[in-house]
Amino acid sequence: MPDLLWPGDHRAGDHFSDAQFVRDLVRVESAWLATLSEAGVAPAPAAVDLGEVVGGIDAAALAVAAEAGGNPVIPLVRLLRDRLAAAHPDAARWVHRGLTSQDVLDTALALGLRGTADAVLALMERQVEALVELAERHRDALMAGRTLTQHAVPITFGLKAAQWLHGVLEARDDLRAARDHLPVQIGGAAGTLAAATELLRLTGGTGDARALARSTAARLDLAWTPPWHTVRTPFIRVADALTRATDAWGHIACDVLILARPEIAELAEPAGRGRGGSSTMPQKANPILSVLIRRAALTAPGLAAQLHLAAATAVDERPDGAWHTEWPALAQLARHAVTAADQTAELLAGLHVDTGRMARSVQVARSALLAEQRSIGDLVDNPHEPDFDPAHYLGSTDVLIDEILGRAREPLAGARSDMGGAR
Repeated sequence: MPDLLWPGDHRAGDHFSDAQFVRDLVRVESAWLATLSEAGVAPAPAAVDLGEVVGGIDAAALAVAAEAGGNPVIPLVRLLRDRLAAAHPDAARWVHRGLTSQDVLDTALALGLRGTADAVLALMERQVEALVELAERHRDALMAGRTLTQHAVPITFGLKAAQWLHGVLEARDDLRAARDHLPVQIGGAAGTLAAATELLRLTGGTGDARALARSTAARLDLAWTPPWHTVRTPFIRVADALTRATDAWGHIACDVLILARPEIAELAEPAGRGRGGSSTMPQKANPILSVLIRRAALTAPGLAAQLHLAAATAVDERPDGAWHTEWPALAQLARHAVTAADQTAELLAGLHVDTGRMARSVQVARSALLAEQRSIGDLVDNPHEPDFDPAHYLGSTDVLIDEILGRAREPLAGARSDMGGAR
């Protein structure tokens, strides 16, 4: 059900819904069960697709039952064993053996974050396409550059759009890297893989415990690292990347909010039935997409900070409370990011640019916008007399636009361009 207090939440679809998260938990258990069977630890009949044979699971009932042990994996495993006992006794006996609750829950969170990242990255490609088009179409459209809210020097709207694009490209590359490094979590009770090692010894299974973990990672299309029960870098990396994305979208939204003010009116959001209205003022056409995008940008850093706080206070071999604070923070951040990504793509695809209004503003402020040019001329004896045309005081604008557009048009690759630099 969409969040009534987060308008637009329906855009996030099933990402990190309770039902989807339960499916991801079951998927992790199923992948581990298949790995145990393949290695000869569990008998072949144990390797069943739990998602198919167990049937529907009541997420609300599972949430209530989760309180007793502090996480939903404990009642889920009990439910799985109960439902498997009659028709699939081998699966009932071996499900979850060698794992701990954190293994299953962290890996399910990683699956959810991967799905979120895929959705956001697809929406960011739509943003890139729209921004490339805006930068190209308006590369020569003069407007007043503003610093600290005041007129500065002439720029073009094409350059502003290219700068927006620059931020989106930076965030896109960071998110792609974070997505590709999401790992499986398999460490057993205290990160030693002792239970998995003992199972292999007792059953004569093939390989070692790390091989079981790697095999499970491959089944889930996740990376593998040593257990990270108290080293929370994978989640922090994704949370930070999603926050950097909302930073980029917030920058765009804030510019639109300022330039869409009636006294400036250089930009306008795409129209939509009933959008931007007021309950009492019929004349209103509020830039509501930008308002909601800015909301996400203001909220995301606090959610990411919760992940950092949890990581910094992780203790022993499983944190007592810090781990638990990560789950809702990740879920909210993920859903908010998908929502804001979709809203930003829509905003950019339909953004109205009033180049005539921009040009008139430049002409009105022409003298102030060229003050820097006059002051520089005063430094040189007998300078070449400039024509004081705002269109001729744009510096390297064209080259900068082309450089950013060139990066946007590069084939998707894991390496960052020279412009972006290595991290």
